[in-house]
Amino acid sequence: MAKIESLRNIRLVVTYDGSGYHGWQRQKDHLTIQEVMESRISRIVAHEVKLLGSGRTDAGVHACNQVCNFKTSSQIPCRSLQKGLNSLLPEDIYVKEAADVPLKFHARFSAKSKIYEYRILNREEPDIFLRRYVWHIPVPLNTDAMKACVPMLLGTHDFSSFMSSGGSAKNPVRTVIRASLEDKGPFIHFTIEANGFLKHMVRNIVGTLVKTGLGKISEQDFQGIFLARDRQLAGVKAPAQGLFLVRVNY
Repeated sequence: MAKIESLRNIRLVVTYDGSGYHGWQRQKDHLTIQEVMESRISRIVAHEVKLLGSGRTDAGVHACNQVCNFKTSSQIPCRSLQKGLNSLLPEDIYVKEAADVPLKFHARFSAKSKIYEYRILNREEPDIFLRRYVWHIPVPLNTDAMKACVPMLLGTHDFSSFMSSGGSAKNPVRTVIRASLEDKGPFIHFTIEANGFLKHMVRNIVGTLVKTGLGKISEQDFQGIFLARDRQLAGVKAPAQGLFLVRVNY
């Protein structure tokens, strides 16, 4: 076993299309991003590694800049490691950066905030080339009503109404730093930055915003659902393919 002083801590910034994977975290009988990356890294550094991610993206969710780290006794330069990994990884996973960081750095626990974006295609016709990257909603949405709900999310709140069961979080309180909803032609982009996220929190928020946009609930109803801390009152969980982890801030 290498002495502690000879260990290196390598931080990777990775982009991936999550369509073909059962999320980030290694799971029995399901292919995951972590499993694929750990196997390729281990081949290069010639020992087993444990890859730590900034968070567990769900099955089908994508990442523009996922951050992860692992410790190794290998002295392979970071640039060579990055090139080697990209030569071994499948085409839907790509390492954008590799760098030495202090041993105390932890991709998850060192993070200050994360930014997610959810993408909706709001028009009658679907786009078959984007079916893995947007939620297609064929009926018109009232984006003004949806936008009116977004400021309610800002600040420190109990987000129990938007937390799916089965999550590991013991405390449902999170701080939302910023949130916005933009019209971009037939596309609607919802962006949210917070100090942390509960299980399916973004997808449940989006599902409830869409319920408002469809006129099924009012803006006041949205606020009441939020304050009720009851997941059963909120909208459906938005499908995974429209969600992207945009950036992790340290």
